[in-house]
Amino acid sequence: MKKKIAFIGTGVMGASIVKHLLHAGHELTVYNRTKSKTDALVALGARWAATPAEASKGQDIIFTMVGYPQDVEEVYSGEYGVFQTAIAGTIVVDMTTSEPSLAKKLFEIAQEKGIHSIDAPVTGGDIGAQNGTLSIMIGGERAVFEKLQSILESFATNIVYHGEAGAGQHAKMCNQIVIASGMIGVCESMAYGLKAGLSMEDVLKSITSGAAGSWALSNLAPRVLKGDLEPGFYIKHIIKDIKIAIDEAERMNLQLPGLALAKALYEELMERGYGEKGTQALIQYYVE
Repeated sequence: MKKKIAFIGTGVMGASIVKHLLHAGHELTVYNRTKSKTDALVALGARWAATPAEASKGQDIIFTMVGYPQDVEEVYSGEYGVFQTAIAGTIVVDMTTSEPSLAKKLFEIAQEKGIHSIDAPVTGGDIGAQNGTLSIMIGGERAVFEKLQSILESFATNIVYHGEAGAGQHAKMCNQIVIASGMIGVCESMAYGLKAGLSMEDVLKSITSGAAGSWALSNLAPRVLKGDLEPGFYIKHIIKDIKIAIDEAERMNLQLPGLALAKALYEELMERGYGEKGTQALIQYYVE
């Protein structure tokens, strides 16, 4: 069944997801703080709204995908937020990588209003969003997730329910820990190979399909060799995610020294002006 859907946050990944939803025949209303980032989507048939509250009027489902936890709070609970106009029975789906505690808070506020709230952070980067092959980690009521599943399948191929509100965000933290720490291995391997005088194209042929293989090695290492440091996922955002994971780990009395190292390296790159570049820009730590 075709749905009336609002999508708030049409950045690197959000815009591609909207295109898949339009292609599936849904009626889309879009909002982004930078209006120009919605222009191409409006040209494809989406309707533009001036605020999250306006976008949320009369919708069956409201997706949000913004930058930081404070942005999530503003988009939902601010003066022009989703909760100002969303009505009982609406499903709200936050796809931002955010704090598990905030996901629980939104669930409770929504529940008081008769609204169904799902935390659904994604992974797969800009490539996964473009190809419709994202992975989604779900937290919230299972029955609500099951109603959403066919819609999520229009832009994702791996959708896993993890438990009550906040569980999706905890699962995403597991993902971000692997990404942040794993990128150190990818970049150190490349720095070593280049210093040894090897053809890294040939090295990648040898190691991407073996035990060292990973998504980052297959998709981001080739970008590094081309000098392409543009974001599938921003350094400024991985730092945000690392901080959330470290804070959550501390609450659980868990030490993550590898993640602490990744935080230090990425913060140094942030200071050097690489915050708007992709996570693969970590290579600059080794080659500059």
